[in-house]
Amino acid sequence: MTTQSWLLLAAYLVVLLAAVKPLGLYIAKLMDAPRWRPLARLEGGVFRLCGIGREEMSWRQYALAVLLFSLVGFIVVYALQRLQLWLPLNPQQMVNVTPDSSFNTAISFVTNTNWQGYGGEATMSYMTQMLGLGVQNFVSAAAGIAVVFALIRGFARHSAQTIGNFWADLYRVTVYLLLPLSFVLALALVSQGVIQNFSAYQEVTTLEPVSYEAARLDDAGQPVTDAAGNAVTETVATSAQTLPMGPAASQIAIKQLGTNGGGFFSVNSAHPFENPTPLSNFLELLAILLIPAALCYTFGRAVGDTRQGWAVLAAMTVIFVGATIAVMSFEQQGNPLLAALGTDQTASALQSGGNMEGKETRHGIGASALWAAATTSASNGSVNAMHDSFTPLGGLVPMVLMQLGEVVFGGVGSGLYGMLVFAMMAVFIAGLMIGRTPEYLGKKIEAFDMKMVAIAILVTPALVLLGTAIAVSASAGTGGVANPGAHGFSEILYAFSSAANNNGSAFAGLGANTPFYNGWLGVAMWLGRFAVIVPVLAIAGSLAAKKRLVQGPGTLPTHGLLFVGLLVGTVLLLGALTYVPALALGPAIEHLILWAGN
Repeated sequence: MTTQSWLLLAAYLVVLLAAVKPLGLYIAKLMDAPRWRPLARLEGGVFRLCGIGREEMSWRQYALAVLLFSLVGFIVVYALQRLQLWLPLNPQQMVNVTPDSSFNTAISFVTNTNWQGYGGEATMSYMTQMLGLGVQNFVSAAAGIAVVFALIRGFARHSAQTIGNFWADLYRVTVYLLLPLSFVLALALVSQGVIQNFSAYQEVTTLEPVSYEAARLDDAGQPVTDAAGNAVTETVATSAQTLPMGPAASQIAIKQLGTNGGGFFSVNSAHPFENPTPLSNFLELLAILLIPAALCYTFGRAVGDTRQGWAVLAAMTVIFVGATIAVMSFEQQGNPLLAALGTDQTASALQSGGNMEGKETRHGIGASALWAAATTSASNGSVNAMHDSFTPLGGLVPMVLMQLGEVVFGGVGSGLYGMLVFAMMAVFIAGLMIGRTPEYLGKKIEAFDMKMVAIAILVTPALVLLGTAIAVSASAGTGGVANPGAHGFSEILYAFSSAANNNGSAFAGLGANTPFYNGWLGVAMWLGRFAVIVPVLAIAGSLAAKKRLVQGPGTLPTHGLLFVGLLVGTVLLLGALTYVPALALGPAIEHLILWAGN
C-alpha cells in the first residue's frame, strides 16, 4: 500500500467514527414518539389522513405490514416502467421497459438491492427515476431501519407482546432522518458539479471527429448480415456527442445514505456527472457507512449499555479494515503479465502504478479500492471502478464481503440485525463450549430462537450457491458470460452473491439483462430480503416476551475484546465454510493462472 492509501483510509475512519455517537444518539430518539408538540401533531395528522392506527404490533403483524408495503411498492415501480412512454417528465421519449427487466428492477429497488441490468440514462424517464426508483431508495432503506428498531426493542423489553408499530417507524425514519440528511448531501454534491435538472439531453460538438464501427442497417432498421450470418459493419464518423441530463444529485444522495446503490447513469459513481471531484467521492464514501455505523451506537443506547454497541461496531470495523487493506494491496501489485512485457521497468518487476484497468485516474487505486470495500461491506452496490477489472484476489475481497451476509456494517438496518443474528450464534457456540444455556443481553437464547437464527444465516448461501449452479448448468446462463473459464464463473458467482445478499454491485462482464437472469436474480433478491426479515422479526417477538435474567459469574461478557474476537471468528468461519469451494473454482484458480504466466 502507498502512503496516500494509508492516509485516505485513516482519514475516512476518523471522520466516520467521529460521527457515530452524535448521529447514533439522534437515531435512538427516533424510536419513540416525537416530544415536540408541532411534530407530534403533524405525525398524528398524517396517520389519520392515511387511516393508519399507531397501536403497537406483534411480530406477526409487523412482518405482515413489511411484506404488504413492499408488495405494493413492487407493483407501483413495475407499473411506472411499463407505462413510462405515456407519462410526463420523459423529454427523451424513453420507451416502456420490457416485462422481465421491469420485474427485476422493481424487486431490486423494493428490496434495497438496486441491481441494474440496464443503462439508466438510456432506459428510464425522469418520472420513473424519481417517483419509482427515488421513492424506493427512501422507503426500502427506512423499512430496513424499522426492522432493526423492532429487533432492538426485542432485546430491550421484557415480558412484552409487541415490538413497535411499523408505520410509525417507517414515517419517523423517512421524515426525520433520511430526508434531512439527503437534502444536505444533495446540496453538497450540487456544489461539486453533480447535475440536478429536468433538461432534455444536450448535444454538443466535440473538439475533433470520432470514428467507430457500427452495424449496418437495412431499410427496415434491421442489422444486415453476410452469407455466413455475421453482422456487417461500417465506419461511422461523428463530431457530436449527446450528454445525458436529469435530477441526479437528489437520487445520488439517498442512494448512498440509504445503502441503496445503483446509479442514475449506467457507469454509476464512475460517471463525472455523479461523482466529479475528490471531495464528492469522499462525501459519498462517508455517506455509505454513516448510518450503518451510527446504528451500532443506537443499539447500545437503546438496550441500556453503550458498550454493547461499541463491541458490535468494533467487530465490523476489524473486518472492514482488514478487507480494505487487502484489496488495496492486491490492486497496488498490478498485473504480472503486463510487467513481463517490459511496459514498466521497476526493480520489483511489477507495475509501479498498480492495476489501473477499470479505474478512473481522478480517483486512483486507493480511492477505488476503498470504495469497493465500503460498497460491498455496506450492501450499497454503487461503484466508482469496475470490479470486473480488478486482479483476481482484488475481486475476491468484495465478493467475500457480500458472502459474509452483508453484516460488516451492511445495509441501513439490515447490516445491524444481520450482525446481531451472528452475535446470537456466537453466544450459542460459547455456551456449547462450557455446557451453559446461552444468553445475550439478559435474554436466554432457546431452541426457537436458534432455529430462526439458522434460517436467517443459511438462506442467502443457499440462494447464492443454488442460483450459481443453475446458471452454470443452463445455456441461457452461460450465454451471458463475456469471459469463459474461471473469470466467467466468478462473474456468475458474484452476480448471485450480490443479488441474494441485496448488494446490487456487478462484476460488469456478465450480460444479465436477459429473461433468464432477470427472473432468477429477481427471485434471489426477494427471498434474500424477506426470508431473512421474517425470522429476524420472529426473534424480536420471542425476545420481547422473555423475562430479563440476572447476570451471574457464568455469564459471557458481550462487551469486551474476547466477545469481539468470538464474533469476528463466527462471521469469518461461517462464511469460509460455506463459500470456499466456490471461491476456489473462480478467483483462486484465476489468480494461480495469472501468476503462472498464462
